[in-house]
Amino acid sequence: MERFGLVGLPNAGKSSLYNALTGGGALAAPYAFATRDPNIGVARVPDERLDRLAEMSASRNIVHTAVQVVDIGGLVEGASKGEGLGNRFLANIREVDAVMFVLRAFGDSDVPGPTDPLDHLRVLELELALADLETVEARVTRAQKAARLDRSVVAEAEALTVAHAALSEGTPLYRAALDGETQLALAPHYLLTNRRVLAVVNVGEGDLDRIPEFEALVAAELNDAGDEVEVIGMCVQLEAEAATIEDPAERAEMLEGLGLGEGALFRTVRSAYHLLGLRTFLTTGEKESRAWTFVAGSTAPVCAGRIHTDFQRGFIKAEVIDWQELLRLGSWSKARDVGKLRVEGKDYIVADGDVMEFRFNV
Repeated sequence: MERFGLVGLPNAGKSSLYNALTGGGALAAPYAFATRDPNIGVARVPDERLDRLAEMSASRNIVHTAVQVVDIGGLVEGASKGEGLGNRFLANIREVDAVMFVLRAFGDSDVPGPTDPLDHLRVLELELALADLETVEARVTRAQKAARLDRSVVAEAEALTVAHAALSEGTPLYRAALDGETQLALAPHYLLTNRRVLAVVNVGEGDLDRIPEFEALVAAELNDAGDEVEVIGMCVQLEAEAATIEDPAERAEMLEGLGLGEGALFRTVRSAYHLLGLRTFLTTGEKESRAWTFVAGSTAPVCAGRIHTDFQRGFIKAEVIDWQELLRLGSWSKARDVGKLRVEGKDYIVADGDVMEFRFNV
């Protein structure tokens, strides 16, 4: 399962966000380092398409896709050198696929710490960059020496040299305009800043109307990262309260009453999911309607393998229809009767929202 890590200063609302996303029980307290051991949970990816298909098919079971969330202890200035909880906690997110910054933008006399999201962003970026610099410094010279004797190591040595130059300036790698080949060459080193980033700006209950302002402020600071960073504003406390309401209608009523629409949590999970380059195809029937994760650009056999390796190994063909078209027709059998199911072969690139059935033989 793909993973993303929550990173923030103490009291930014990180553990509250974790609880809201996963339904977990991480301690959220108004003092530093309430989280000492990493919390790991699963966030369901909401998908209205799946819910509507399940209703159409009268499915007995509905299975959404999900991503794993890792919540680590709050970072402070000097974390890369061992201050606060230090590098031990940075190590807990070395293997996540994307990083979610939680930036505080609310004031509360009972909750210590800075309230400027740009102050939070500055500390987080610097500490992650310094932690990466320490890793790269330990490896770049060795890689350069090895490249003189082994041409297969040249690309890695060059990538580490480029990374070292950027990190020495305190620049996170996602701001360094690295090309795809360089990012790929650095992947085995699990650098904290060589991955996609999502920034959540946590505002107070009285500042909901200022969310666009805070989003624009942080986005402007991150503009040299291009489309590598998405910024989402929310009141984590309100979102967390709404997430505890089990009845979907009551939850929707609360969110609507606050002018929050479907809620920022849904948007956050979906954004994190897409940030990782993930997409969804769907299967539906009376027994089960299910969403399946695949990497954008995958072929039909690869997607078949997400269900079972035998499906990929013995792939023959796939029957495919767009989810909206299927809903319009009302059933899979109706779609087949009127000739709306497309038959696709091994070279078909699966699209997000495809509803599929696979034919295979092993």
